[in-house]
Amino acid sequence: MSSRMSTHRYGRVFPALAVALTLSWQAAAQTKIVAPRNSYSVAEDVKLGREASAEVRKELPMLNDQRVDDWVEDVGADLVRAIPAEFQHSEFRYTFDVVNQKEINAFALPGGPMYLNRGMIEAARSEGEVAGVMAHEISHVALRHGTAQATKGQGWGLLGALGQIGGAIVGGGLGQVLSTGSQITAGLKLMQYSREFESQADLLGAQILARAGYDPREMANMFQTIEKESGGGGPQWMSSHPNPGNRYNAILAEAKTLRVQGNANTGQFQSIQARLGDMSPAPTAEQIARGQKPSGGNVGTATRTVRVEPPSTSYRTRNPNDQLRVSVPSNWGEMDARDGVTYAPDGAFFRGDNGSTEFTHGVQIGVAQGSGNLQRDTQRLITAFSQSNPNLRQQTSLQRDNVGGRNGYTTILSNVSSVTGQRERIAFSTTQLRDGSLLYVVGVAPQAEAQTYDPAFRRVRQSVLIRD
Repeated sequence: MSSRMSTHRYGRVFPALAVALTLSWQAAAQTKIVAPRNSYSVAEDVKLGREASAEVRKELPMLNDQRVDDWVEDVGADLVRAIPAEFQHSEFRYTFDVVNQKEINAFALPGGPMYLNRGMIEAARSEGEVAGVMAHEISHVALRHGTAQATKGQGWGLLGALGQIGGAIVGGGLGQVLSTGSQITAGLKLMQYSREFESQADLLGAQILARAGYDPREMANMFQTIEKESGGGGPQWMSSHPNPGNRYNAILAEAKTLRVQGNANTGQFQSIQARLGDMSPAPTAEQIARGQKPSGGNVGTATRTVRVEPPSTSYRTRNPNDQLRVSVPSNWGEMDARDGVTYAPDGAFFRGDNGSTEFTHGVQIGVAQGSGNLQRDTQRLITAFSQSNPNLRQQTSLQRDNVGGRNGYTTILSNVSSVTGQRERIAFSTTQLRDGSLLYVVGVAPQAEAQTYDPAFRRVRQSVLIRD
């Protein structure tokens, strides 16, 4: 089995559709927000954000932790549903991803993509504070501030507008991280949102928080947290989100006019922070830019780029021994290893420092000692693998599954590949042999390619024929 196993999951997509609220929203004296003049079409916002997001993903290390991402997406979904109808655009697709970066920052791109630094979550004192930052960024998107700011500088065109996206890009260290040849860097202008736009995002953000079920005062508290946690070096987020003047007091005043609709708190914040605390430290912007490893871990530090063909849609039967038969994609080769037999495409096999065979894409099948209790033995095997893979994390509980026509379990793990330095997704399945030992099937793929490989892994484990 590869000593370094690997998953990508893109942020869940939430269409920004108008939601019929069961309760009327007539809070007295809340500030009326009017979107600024904008000479760009909504479609151009979407195009700009999509192109910029593709560049961001190339340059920044995503955390790619399913539990953390799911939590952020759940919070984001509630906030998106609370956007007032007049600021909703059916073309927008709000997505939420966590960047594995130490600095306190968050930014959103036109059309909906949002990126929240891990450092922001770690610095917050409550879920409401994280939601406050997200509501502020969502407000910039909903009010189309990126292209509205570009409208003030007519003649720049969309490339010039690229320098305005999200505002936080420059202040958040992204300009330091991006390669000099990237499209975003080419379009960057050292701009920040105007104080007028910041004030609008503060007030609309407070209104969205209350509608979603969060105390809007949490946003004001988070801004104080940011300033406190930033120390003497100057807050990254604040550098691109200038204080419009009396920000804290203005948000508190707006909060007095609002009625919180229910309670949106998921109750997961403390466990999410604990999960992040168990991970290797997040790299700084400088470390990311230089390709350095953060102290205590190697997440986000690529050591080798691996490109292989996707799994073939045609399969062939392989017989690694007299007791086992399995069907695998026809473009996968076979390699015997100390831990079992591995099937993987050309270019996916590597020799580890200790002489072991490691692979970045493919399936490994092996047998481990068992006690006769499938569930307990499966969990013990995962624990044993974790001892030699310090970055291995179990993402889901054991789910009943069909492994070679037998009752089995499947769970999803994540790890950091020793070959690429990037996160990978592992589909880990087990079933019991007649002598009580454990047959395991491990499917490994980079997170960015997980959706391509998951169907192949499922077909392989279901095709296993055991003669015991």
